[in-house]
Amino acid sequence: MSGRAASMPAAGALPLPLVQLHEAGLRLGGVQALQGVSLGLHPGERLALVGPNGAGKTSLLRLLHGLVAPTEGRREVPPQPDGRPPVGAMLFQRPFLLHCSARRNVLLGLWLRGVPRAEREARCALALARVGLADVAQRPARSLSGGQQQRLALARAWALRPDVLFLDEPTASLDPSAKKEVERLIEEVAADGVAIVMSSHNLGQVKRLARRVICLGGGRVLADRPTEDFFHARDLPQEAAQFLQGELPWL
Repeated sequence: MSGRAASMPAAGALPLPLVQLHEAGLRLGGVQALQGVSLGLHPGERLALVGPNGAGKTSLLRLLHGLVAPTEGRREVPPQPDGRPPVGAMLFQRPFLLHCSARRNVLLGLWLRGVPRAEREARCALALARVGLADVAQRPARSLSGGQQQRLALARAWALRPDVLFLDEPTASLDPSAKKEVERLIEEVAADGVAIVMSSHNLGQVKRLARRVICLGGGRVLADRPTEDFFHARDLPQEAAQFLQGELPWL
């Protein structure tokens, strides 16, 4: 795939973060979904969010994307070296598809993002071909199988050429074959330099796809480690270690 590649920093310099959270908190109704979260996401990162149900994974995805604003602290989106703001795209656990063809779903996403008319058809056709859906482009999107719908959602997001792709349990309801195909497509997107942030309960998937892991519990960051370190370190905070051992309750 040929999405937007990450901007290359000067030699020896760290790339500008795509988004940063500073002591961010999020209250939803009477529930404190997140508290005291400080982290940065950089171009090309592959970040997985793990933790028990109710830990705050989806809330953190939405906060990083900008779908919700922090109720405490702040979210910062630094301009990139070329002066433009970074582009993010979100895939939900159950993708929302419009009552129209697969092709129209992708074209409407491009139209809403303000892509010029002259570019839309080519970008749509390329995206559908890359996820293996060119032959069903005219079929109603909601008539597709679960795996095809998730691939269509990926095509719609990738066609926008995002800097970062947010994925909420992207393979949770798929059979093993469809899960393998979606993971392959996520790898292709990441290989383009697109940053990936995904929540997952599948720790094998986390090991395969992520390079960094954030473990959440009770709306707090329990651990933020490179993937290899997270799964093998002996100095994890107690709650994070309990989660890995299956000893934390699922809320």
